[in-house]
Amino acid sequence: MRKITLDLDVLRTFSTGMELGSFAKAAERLGRSTSAVSAQLKKLEQQAETAIFVKAGRGLALTEAGETMLGYARRMLDLNDEAITAVHGSELEGWVRLGLQEDFGESLLTDVLGQFARAHPKVRIEARVTRNADLLDRITSGRLDLALAWSSGASTTPHYEHVLDVPMCWIGPAGESRNWQNGGDPLPLISLEAPCLLRTAAVNALDRAGIPWRLSFISPSLTGLWAATAAGLGVTIRTPFGLPTTVQRLGLQEDGLPSLPSLGLMLHRSEAQPEPATARLAAILLQSINSIPQIK
Repeated sequence: MRKITLDLDVLRTFSTGMELGSFAKAAERLGRSTSAVSAQLKKLEQQAETAIFVKAGRGLALTEAGETMLGYARRMLDLNDEAITAVHGSELEGWVRLGLQEDFGESLLTDVLGQFARAHPKVRIEARVTRNADLLDRITSGRLDLALAWSSGASTTPHYEHVLDVPMCWIGPAGESRNWQNGGDPLPLISLEAPCLLRTAAVNALDRAGIPWRLSFISPSLTGLWAATAAGLGVTIRTPFGLPTTVQRLGLQEDGLPSLPSLGLMLHRSEAQPEPATARLAAILLQSINSIPQIK
């Protein structure tokens, strides 16, 4: 088989179009005409020597080969961008204090710290994984430079940006499926200690649906919450981020549970114009979040 060298510009157009859900939007973001983008997509299929797209109504969907190509495209672009950053940003120095919600402690932190450390070895990072209220308090008081936290819907910090909306979902023990309302007993609810945004959302949803509930387990940490859920002590509510293999998302109809709203994810900065090291870490953090497959 002859060796084929994929065009990174083509892969960037492909990845951007899939991220935005529209190649017309990708053309606008990348400063190209729609005809140029169409030519790039055609070139990608020629290089792949297989169909990448299939017609889906008025738009395009990925074939199995296309889904495989998208995964590799993202990895190749990440490595390319990391190489450029390392070459141009190797002299970056300083100290960055980063705070993350517990949900992201394992699923995101390792990737972000590793990528940043390889590109900027002279920058020291202090990371703190804690709950929402503590993160916002530390940002406001200047004890953190960056914080990734859930939106409370109330007044927030002076310098923040909305990253994305993430669906909340009911979580139960892995491998176990049942209607939690059988027998008419109150729904056993597992929760973090108050105040907890997701606990409030769960209680509100159950009350609106007229479903009786009781707190069956309260934990000060996410680790305890996952342990109690995996043990079958009840159900809990979180987002799809960072779910351990011992638990699973529950269906609404089959498990007799009400629908839930989405939860905003925010990136907070302690200053409007952060130091270069802080700004670079924020960019890598956002890039890592955006590279996670779309959560639905």
